[in-house]
Amino acid sequence: MDFDLIVLGSGPGGYVAAIRASQLGLKTAIVERESLGGICLNWGCIPTKALLKSAQVFDYLNHAGDYGITVKEGSVNFGNIIGRSREVASGMSKGIEFLMKKNKIEVIMGTGKLKSANTLSVTDDKGKSKDVTAKSIIVATGARSRELPHIKQDGKQIIGYREAMSLPKQPKKMVVMGSGAIGSEFAYFYQTIGTEVTLIEFMDNIVPVEDEEVSKQLARNFKKSGMDVMTSTEVTEVKTSAKGCTVSWKDKKGKEGKIECDVVLSAVGVIANIENVGLEDVGVATDKGKILVNEYYETNIPGVFAIGDCVPGQALAHVASAEGIICVEKIAGQSPEPLDYNNIPGCTYCSPEIASVGMTEKAAKEAGFDIKVGKFPFSASGKAKASGHADGFVKLIFDAKYGELLGGHMIGYNVTEMVAELVAVRKLETTGHELIKTVHPHPTMSEAIMEAAAAAYGEVIHL
Repeated sequence: MDFDLIVLGSGPGGYVAAIRASQLGLKTAIVERESLGGICLNWGCIPTKALLKSAQVFDYLNHAGDYGITVKEGSVNFGNIIGRSREVASGMSKGIEFLMKKNKIEVIMGTGKLKSANTLSVTDDKGKSKDVTAKSIIVATGARSRELPHIKQDGKQIIGYREAMSLPKQPKKMVVMGSGAIGSEFAYFYQTIGTEVTLIEFMDNIVPVEDEEVSKQLARNFKKSGMDVMTSTEVTEVKTSAKGCTVSWKDKKGKEGKIECDVVLSAVGVIANIENVGLEDVGVATDKGKILVNEYYETNIPGVFAIGDCVPGQALAHVASAEGIICVEKIAGQSPEPLDYNNIPGCTYCSPEIASVGMTEKAAKEAGFDIKVGKFPFSASGKAKASGHADGFVKLIFDAKYGELLGGHMIGYNVTEMVAELVAVRKLETTGHELIKTVHPHPTMSEAIMEAAAAAYGEVIHL
């Protein structure tokens, strides 16, 4: 065999798996058809955060007077904002190149396709193909923006997330279909820099996977910023012309209407990239557009593994990375612990940010738990008030019988940096009382976690 392991795809699942494999002494290669780092580093997680930071800075300038500072009126240079985002992405991709060299991982640029359980055919951009072999192959081909059957993306007027972060000019009006993390982040970004945004969500609440109170808080913030938020509403048709787009909608009560805009962003989820990878040729089992794997990510074909967005589970970068590490440790003969998908943090990076882990209050009740719920608003937090970010709250849900933290839900400034504490609490089976007795530094936003736990048990001090 040419290698011990070949990884197909260099996103946060693929490149992390390759590095861990190299650390464990496996001769490793990685195959990538576009840019190292995959969608996350080049067209997803990282460049979107750069865009959002620009929007936050602009928002700060517009509210500088709130902090006793007078500045001349700021203005948006859309091209420069996009340019900064692309520079950040490019720099991160070069960082992955360095890590590949440092870990002696062979990078093979081209499109890979399985020929057998141990052979991958790689075709370069000139059409030249070669076969590479390995004892094990990991498919980490990720996902792409999902299209609705009746609303096809054209890349110009009806776009996906990739085009949304590289538009040639800022649209005056935009409709965003779907209010998950991708839709909400782009809605916030464009609304903040001056685009007139309408956010349309089919479900009853925006960010529908989140706790209902969190969803309602974000909707209030978005509406306060001037965004038009429509829930329980379906986009039935989008017509495009030289003048722009006409979006037809219908809500659950039967009311209908039309919205004129320049661009429609389709953010209705992602679909796995499992076509043209050779899965059918080798006999790899799939179901509902995903590759079927066991708890260590081996497919039904011995020696062929799959991780990340192309397998069942949350389509998140940190999930793909964790899966990649577990997968290669198993390949290398170790005994890794299977991933607990019930303890995966989810983050949405609009302003205010959202971070959560575990069950919502509704889910906990439906599961039959007797629960204690504690909630602490940032309006009662000294650090939040001093920072000028008093919107939002921390909400914790405990099992009343054993004190287990069933779920944690936060909305507010920088809460994505706080959620790891709750993940660790759940991992270590820390009780509510133990969390209350864990001294948190003052003044910090993280004190709200301790206070929310205390609120659940009737011991809250600052409320």
